[in-house]
Amino acid sequence: MSTSVRQLMETANAMVPRVTVAEAKDMMARGALVIDVRDAPEVEKSGKVLGAVHVSRGMLEFRADPESPYHDKKFDRSRPVIVYCASGGRSALSGKTLKDLGYEQVFNLGAFKDWAENGGDIETPIEPGM
Repeated sequence: MSTSVRQLMETANAMVPRVTVAEAKDMMARGALVIDVRDAPEVEKSGKVLGAVHVSRGMLEFRADPESPYHDKKFDRSRPVIVYCASGGRSALSGKTLKDLGYEQVFNLGAFKDWAENGGDIETPIEPGM
């Protein structure tokens, strides 16, 4: 039996709660890891949440799994994780993946633009040629 994108999104959204910008800021102040799962050209164009780790969705499992040779030591299953993307879809799916990998405290910030428009601090991209 096959699954549709709609079904995948419903499952992910049911498993990974959304957080507001204010909630995310509070969680970050208490040590939550923030992950930007957008593709590199998106991050280069707009910047990212200040302090966020950029891991494109395609590499997430490899960076998050401690048994992977590509594991990023910033990923710790005991640490809360906040994921975001351009609109909230990839971050929901990424959040579900992290839960499947044993991360218990996973939250979806949703869209980067919501963070930026609500006063969230941003690391701006480096100017070309610099």
